[in-house]
Amino acid sequence: MAEQAARPIDVAVGILVNAHGDILLGQRPAGKPYAGYWEFPGGKVEQGESIEHALKREFLEELGVDIISATEWCGIEHVYEHAHVRLHFFISHDWRGEPQSLEGQAFAWQGAVEVEPLLPATIPLLEWLDVRRAEAAHQNT
Repeated sequence: MAEQAARPIDVAVGILVNAHGDILLGQRPAGKPYAGYWEFPGGKVEQGESIEHALKREFLEELGVDIISATEWCGIEHVYEHAHVRLHFFISHDWRGEPQSLEGQAFAWQGAVEVEPLLPATIPLLEWLDVRRAEAAHQNT
């Protein structure tokens, strides 16, 4: 078990932002750890795969969305009861397709986030996004 804690699992995570500035959150499906919790969509990076490729693959597999471009934003590590993960967050304003529930998950566009419960590692990111939005709004005034 100590070996698992020392080697985090790399996860590519995408923050899709639509034309209204809303972000896409997905709900973890039944049968997965933290089922029912809301998070940014994404998934594990496979061996030999780049993080950006994993992001694009996961969005196509899970939501039917083709990410054209994404900017790496930040990375955090979080230790859950079931896994130690290193989350690589990307922001995308440029994609093709409308999100679909290809793995039975719910999803929702959120301006002010109203869904809950939120996955613990998602909460600080939402707070950082709020700060980023406020800064952008201030610069545009």
